[in-house]
Amino acid sequence: MMSCLRAVAAMAGLIVSVAAIAQERVNVGLVGNTSDAPILIADARGYFKDEKIAISTTVFDSAAKQIAPLATGDLDVGGGATSAGLFNAAARKIELRIVADRSRMAPGYSYMTLMIRKDLVDSGKFKSYADLKGLKIALAAPSISPSTILNAAAQKGGLTFDDVEKVYLGYPLQVSAFASKAVDGSIMIEPFATAIVRAGEGVRFSTTEDFFPNAQIALLYFGEKFASGKSDIGKRFMRAYVRAARDYNDAIVEGRFGSDANAQQIVKILAAGLNMKETDVREAYVQALDPDARPNVDALRRDISFFRQTGALATEPDLSKLIDTSFVEAAVKELGPYVHKDKK
Repeated sequence: MMSCLRAVAAMAGLIVSVAAIAQERVNVGLVGNTSDAPILIADARGYFKDEKIAISTTVFDSAAKQIAPLATGDLDVGGGATSAGLFNAAARKIELRIVADRSRMAPGYSYMTLMIRKDLVDSGKFKSYADLKGLKIALAAPSISPSTILNAAAQKGGLTFDDVEKVYLGYPLQVSAFASKAVDGSIMIEPFATAIVRAGEGVRFSTTEDFFPNAQIALLYFGEKFASGKSDIGKRFMRAYVRAARDYNDAIVEGRFGSDANAQQIVKILAAGLNMKETDVREAYVQALDPDARPNVDALRRDISFFRQTGALATEPDLSKLIDTSFVEAAVKELGPYVHKDKK
């Protein structure tokens, strides 16, 4: 009897070992904000495991720093804000592909706002977009998608991009810059916007939907070696990603996370993955995310046009080569059309 039990235990160990070997390791770059949501959700809910994938994550302080490891194959999947650097890298034939949506704006969402110091609004010094002239407005980095958005805000006030003084600071540093009055405003994202409002240092003057609708904030990238050399794994990764994107959409009510069981679990997942308090995740506005994870190509063209005008982009990128929606389309075909939970 004992020998039989040992044999069963050994067989069970062998099965577990084979299952572990069968899992494919995928190296994923994160950026440490809520645009990581579909990856964190897919991992926490076992969607990657369902696809026999085990992810290994590294947090980068900007998407730009992911481009080189994506090109060498040290990173399989990455993503973050669109930038002139991304398009310039593509022009230099640094091999990566834009494969999916990661974060965007849409009607009814207030994730990204033009935030102005509260004392400037209260005093009447800032009343309209025209009052951006000469102000110090913070951006996370030069020549990224929020630059395009700030340009649109300036234009709405009859100004040019050069009429506004830019201060380049990462979002966490922008929070303290509001408090010290080192900046006058920002193209701000959550959860930092909520923190600034809670501290009484700034106000959401307007959502970017008021002057630059449907902005594409962040994208998901596949390195070329991963996309072409491991396309089957890429398709499996995308199935898990789209499942998570749909869970995320089901959790949103009027631009924030709802209160049902799905939403509560997603709040817990993001709080743990981003080292945030659950109350902060729940209170913040959320970004939009296409439930099929399709990128907004028209929004990318607007960014490219602005980067070309400012000289940040040397040549026009060939989007037909840079954007590859085949992974998304394969996932959607297998998963079927998205139906919101309230319509099921």
